[in-house]
Formats: sequence, structure tokens, C-alpha cells
Amino acid sequence: MTAKPAVKPQNPCFSSGPCAKRPGWSLSALEGAFLGRSHRAAEGKAKLKEVIDRHRAVLGIPADYRIGIVAGSDTGAIEMAMWSMLGQRGVDVLGWEVFGLDWIKDITSQLKLEDVRTMKADYGQLPDLSQVDCDRDVVFTWNGTTGGVRVPDADWIKADRKGLTFCDATSGVFAYDLPWDKLDITTWSWQKVLGGEAGHGMIVLSPRAVERLTAYKAPRPLPKIFRMVNGDKLIEGIFQGETINTPSMLAVEDCIDALKWAEGCGNLKGLIKRVDDNYAAVEGWVAKTDWIDFLATDVAFRSKTSVCLKIVDPWFTDLDDDGQQAVIKDLAKILSKENAAHDIVGHRDAPAGLRLWCGATVTASDLTLLTGWLDWAYAATKEAAQAKAA
Repeated sequence: MTAKPAVKPQNPCFSSGPCAKRPGWSLSALEGAFLGRSHRAAEGKAKLKEVIDRHRAVLGIPADYRIGIVAGSDTGAIEMAMWSMLGQRGVDVLGWEVFGLDWIKDITSQLKLEDVRTMKADYGQLPDLSQVDCDRDVVFTWNGTTGGVRVPDADWIKADRKGLTFCDATSGVFAYDLPWDKLDITTWSWQKVLGGEAGHGMIVLSPRAVERLTAYKAPRPLPKIFRMVNGDKLIEGIFQGETINTPSMLAVEDCIDALKWAEGCGNLKGLIKRVDDNYAAVEGWVAKTDWIDFLATDVAFRSKTSVCLKIVDPWFTDLDDDGQQAVIKDLAKILSKENAAHDIVGHRDAPAGLRLWCGATVTASDLTLLTGWLDWAYAATKEAAQAKAA
């Protein structure tokens, strides 16, 4: 029997969303929140504009790209973009995990666009990017949160494309150096890599995206919360801190705190270093452990943030689906009860497995400690299951 570790991670929160708060965070970080006042007041708009400006600085977003704060988290942001801009030309949409597959459903079943090509792959795989036609609009996730697979780069996106690229980057932004010149609409949420509070989304528009918004009239009704244009003019206030609906100023203050922490880490370069170190801690453990492996089959497109793992022990793989899910849940319950790790079960629609968040707000030292607990918990779970079956 594997020995039970003596030391636990300082922060046992390894959920892939909402994600761990930044190291050292406490409620005192929110003491400067602009509460009980209108977000339309000058001070409120200044706070919201600060979120936009700090995002631009930390991520290196070009000066001529618009950045807005919108409702509904990343889902609200990407839906806003799709409903407002798709339909002018054919669409290629990629899906290899839950959220990309959701965007396929929305485009085909809700928007009911006719000229759509869907490119799918199984969990742990990536569609053939060479088949994408960038003279059509392209909708894709940069980092597939539930499958542990990301696009390796943007070389497959043409610089002289005629279509727009719609990039759901919620598990990739702040972890990879995104090529803004290849991205026309980019969306994310605060509760992923920043570890911020949920409910708010970010949308970034290239000049080409703004041109589409103001020149193309989508042949469908748009709810107020999706409208970025008034007549043929962009509503510039959205990108200056005048949100369409009322934001949580407590969440805004928390986002500012996270962005200040990111700046203290060395901005994007420092955050990427933290992610790389976190991923390396898990990668080293997987390499020497015979019962576990990555769900993603190719290191070139393996996510470094939402790290999805599969159990390869023949005892486990011989179980049926229900048996595998039961083992995963029992393992996770043991770790949660020990306060060693919370919320590490893979997504319910993904193959039975574990998912560890390795974004910048987690530490490599905690992940190293976690691997010992994973070894212990798996051995304990397996022994109990075998005893019960005997």
C-alpha cells in the first residue's frame, strides 16, 4: 500500500473553473470596491476602464483592438459575437471537447446557418487544421478545457484571410502568447486563468471585426445584451467601461486585484513561466507513474492549463463505464475529504478521468505535493474496490 503523504498542498483548489484565487488572496483585497453606487458614476466607469486598460497592458493587446466587458462570462461573450457577426459568409467551426461542440450546436441548431462545415475530433485529439478555410469565418477554442487539447499555434490561420476568426480563449488567455494579428474576435472570462469571480466576460475585437459589425446587419433579432452597434455605428462606450448591463463592482475590484498580481509576476511572460512550471510538475510525475497518462495523445497540442488525465492501469480499463466513473468519484472524494484536492473529476461529458488546473494562480510546489496524494488515493481506491468485488 502506498504510504499516505504527510504534507498537503497549501491550496487544495485545483478546479478548472472557477479556478484558484491568486496566491495570498483574501477578502481584504476587495476593500476598495466601489459599492452602493452606480457603475455609471465617474468613479465606477473609471474602475471598469481600469480593468480594460490593465488587460491591454498585461496581454499586449494592440492599441487599435477594442476591449469590452460583457455579461454572461465567456459563454455570453462568444455568443454575443456569433449572433452579431456570423452569416455574412460560410463558417468552419471546430469542436473537440464540450464547449467547441456547444458552439457547433448553436451555429447549426440555433442560428441555423446553412453554409457550415463542422470539423470534429474525439477527446484527446485535434481536428486537421490544414483543412480549415480561412476565407470563411472560423470558430474555435484556443484551449479545450474539458479535453486537455489546445491548438499548437496560429500558423494555420492565414494573414490575408477574408473571413473572421472567432476564438474562445477562456482557458488559454494569460497562459499562452496569443497571436493577436491572427485573432479577430477573442473572448474569455475572469474566473479561469485569473482566478477571478464569475459572471463577466471579455470580448476583444480587431479592426476587421469592427468593420464587420458596422457593415453587416445580421438577419436575426438581437437581444439588447448582445447589441454592440447602434444603427451603423459601433457603441464605443462599451469599450470604455460603459457596460451594457449592471456589472458586479465587487467582481470588478477582484479582477483589478488579480491583474495587479499578474503585473507583479512580470505580466504575460511571468504568467507563462508559472504555467510552464506547473505543467512540468505534472508532466514529470506522469512520466514516472505507470497507472496514469495524459488524455491528449500528442505533446504538441497538449493543454498546459486544463490538464486532463486518463487512468491506464489494466484493472481500471477493464471496468465498464459506470465502474470507471465510480472509481474516479471515489478517488476524488477521498482527496476532498482529506482537504488535499477539490474538484478534480473530469467533465461529465468527457471520458472518465481526472482534470488538474495548472494555470498561473496554482503553484508548482502544490502540484508536486498533489501528485503524491494522487498516488496514495488511487492505491486506496483500487484496494477498496477490489476488496468489495472479492
